[in-house]
Amino acid sequence: MPLIIEPNLPSPDAFYQTLIETHQGLSDEQSAELNAALILLLANHVGNMEIIREALDRARRSVAA
Repeated sequence: MPLIIEPNLPSPDAFYQTLIETHQGLSDEQSAELNAALILLLANHVGNMEIIREALDRARRSVAA
């Protein structure tokens, strides 16, 4: 299964709202830890290193100059 890069969430606004709410009340350090834990959980769910590497590469390129 290839990495899905087209919009795939039935309600992206609801996801974003939930993500923001999850971070409320956390320090910057706690938010970074939450993000890391979420990434590890989702990577484990995906379970395919080729897909994970592609996702990491795309994410890196999206923030690199």
